[in-house]
Amino acid sequence: MYEIFADLHVHIGRSKAGKPIKITAARSLNFENIAKECYERKGINVVGIIDCASPYVIEDIEEFLKTGEAYELESGGIIYKDKVCILLGSEVETSEKGRNGKCGSAHNICFFPHLKDIKAFSNELSHHLKNITLSTQRTDLSGYDLIDIVEKYNGILIPAHVFTPHKSYYGNCTDRLKEIFKEKFDKIFAIELGLSSDTYLADTISELETKTFLTNSDAHSLPKIAREYNKIQVEDISFKEIVKALKNEDGRKIIANYGLDPKLGKYHRTYCDECNQTIETKEPVEKCPYCNSEKVTFGVFDRIELIKDKKETKSPANRPPYIYQIPLGFIPGLGGKTIEKLLNTFETEMNIIHKLSKDDIEAQFGEKIANNIVNAREGKATIHSGGGGNYGKVSVKE
Repeated sequence: MYEIFADLHVHIGRSKAGKPIKITAARSLNFENIAKECYERKGINVVGIIDCASPYVIEDIEEFLKTGEAYELESGGIIYKDKVCILLGSEVETSEKGRNGKCGSAHNICFFPHLKDIKAFSNELSHHLKNITLSTQRTDLSGYDLIDIVEKYNGILIPAHVFTPHKSYYGNCTDRLKEIFKEKFDKIFAIELGLSSDTYLADTISELETKTFLTNSDAHSLPKIAREYNKIQVEDISFKEIVKALKNEDGRKIIANYGLDPKLGKYHRTYCDECNQTIETKEPVEKCPYCNSEKVTFGVFDRIELIKDKKETKSPANRPPYIYQIPLGFIPGLGGKTIEKLLNTFETEMNIIHKLSKDDIEAQFGEKIANNIVNAREGKATIHSGGGGNYGKVSVKE
């Protein structure tokens, strides 16, 4: 057994030929570039690319395999340069009967072991949405129906960023996942927390005690890969091993979740869309206390406060620790050029965040940058809450 880092939610912006896949993602995000970024700069051992059901991406994968730099595993996944395992995934938007009788929608990340499986899934999914070439298109399926289709092609389904106010189960569909999945609820063995929540918030909801928690980046650009990630104990890097870890089987398991402080997330607290203020009241509110407007985007923290059924966080004994991690891009004083130099000097972001001493960094980049990185690593930072689509901010003690 050994320990690996995994980020299981990365988008593709364009195909290699420039065809649009995820409109809101960077053009540089294509299948090959993501593999190289994880190998060369991030230090990520397993990456889940969740736009692989697009026929344009399937074409890119087939061409990529022809280069000889990557190959498919019998146990599932594509291995790049013997160091990075790519899981073939699809983010699917389901249509649900939402709270208060309103129509809701939720995102699901679905992973498949082999290219033939996701090709077959893509073909069937194309009958349930308007444009299969684009990522995360709204389908006419509910999560209850989708999980059967995913399992038909040997896949697994993980509810994505489950608390965000837009496109998530708890955010705009239901107070309980079991109401969506009914007797199939036990087939959901992992959920993705999302940037605006953490283990301690999620474990105030009793139905999640049996679920594995994942912290993933939901990256829409190459630098955002691994802003959240998981440390996992496995025997090798493959689809089969990751599934075992998510199920806590045969000694495979999640060892730690590395994530942003939820305050840094874009939807942590309720936000007034009228006067553009983050609302940090003790009790959740649906009307702005500053301007009295009802045009508010409900925050993750506030949503959980409303639906939790435990007075305090009580995590199951096997729950791994949630370790607050501030990515390089959030640390004050680290602009794009400085981060580029850091990576060129120290190889990967995992090295910089986890391994290097203050002296190592200071010798190359000076005392101020070294202090900022180490203080952020050690939790000596002040976090200012985000909301309404705006990230929170970090200030580091001098």
